[in-house]
Amino acid sequence: MNIAIFGKQLSDTHIPYLEQLFDELNKRRAKICIFKPYFEELQTQIKFAVKPGVFTRPDEIKNLDILFSIGGDGTILDAVPYVQDKNVPMMGINMGRLGFLSSISKDEMKEAIDNIYKKDYRLEQRALIRISKPKELFGSLNFALNDVTLYRDKNTSLVAVHVYVDDLFLNTYWGDGLIIATPTGSTAYSLSVGGPIVTPGSENFVIAPIASHNLTVRPIVIPDKSRIKLKIEGREKTFQLTMDSRVATIREMEEIVLEKCDFKINLVQMPDHNFFSTIREKLLWGRDIRN
Repeated sequence: MNIAIFGKQLSDTHIPYLEQLFDELNKRRAKICIFKPYFEELQTQIKFAVKPGVFTRPDEIKNLDILFSIGGDGTILDAVPYVQDKNVPMMGINMGRLGFLSSISKDEMKEAIDNIYKKDYRLEQRALIRISKPKELFGSLNFALNDVTLYRDKNTSLVAVHVYVDDLFLNTYWGDGLIIATPTGSTAYSLSVGGPIVTPGSENFVIAPIASHNLTVRPIVIPDKSRIKLKIEGREKTFQLTMDSRVATIREMEEIVLEKCDFKINLVQMPDHNFFSTIREKLLWGRDIRN
C-alpha cells in the first residue's frame, strides 16, 4: 500500500505514537512518503527501518492509496491542497485537543490501521467551495474545505459586505465581516458566530455574519449550486480574504465570485464513527444530564 504522511508540528508527546505508527506500517511493508519539512523533524527523533520517500509538492505523490494527516483539524485543511482532485482518501489522526475532522484519536491508531488494511471503513465525501473570480487571487489553490471569510484588515471600524446569490441581491451585512461555509465548515468558524450545524451531504452553503451590527440579521442556508457574489467596502481601501488557512488582500468593491468546487475530498471514517456521534462527543452537542 502506498501511503503519504502529512504533518506540521512535532511534539515529544507524539513520539511514542509515531513510533507505533511506523512500526505498524513497516510490518505491513507499506511504501511510505512523508511531507519533507515534517520528515526533517521526525528523523531526529525516530529511527526508520526503511528510509521513506519525501514530498513537497502535490505532483510528487503519485499512485497513492491513502494519506494520513497527523495533527489536528488545521493539519487536515493544510493537507487538502496535496490531495486536490486525486480522489485519495484522507485519514486524520488527532494529536491535538479537539480533532473534529481528524476524528481518529492517537490511542485508536493501531485499530484504524488494521481497519484500513481490512478495508473496513467508510469514505465520507466532503464538498469544497472555490473562488472563480478574481482568478489570480490564490492561483490553482483557489478552494477551501471549511470556509471563505471576508473581514476588516487593519482597523476596528465596521465593514459592509454586499451579497448577491445567483445575481439576486440578498443583503448588505454590516459588522466585522462575513463567512461563507461549506457543511464541513459549519462546525468551525461559522458555528462560533451562531451558524447552524449542517450535515456533510446536505449540499448547502451557510452565509454567516461576523459580529453583525443589526439584530435582525441571522445566518442563512442556501443551495451549494448557487453562485455567490460579494463586494466589501469600509473606511479602509483593502480587506482580508481567507480560504481555510490561506490569506489574501482584497480591494474595496472588488468583485468576488464563489461557487461549489468541481471535486470533493474523501475523509476516512471508522465503522464505529459517524457525524452525529462526533458532534455529540467532540462538541458535547445535546449534552443533558437526563441522557
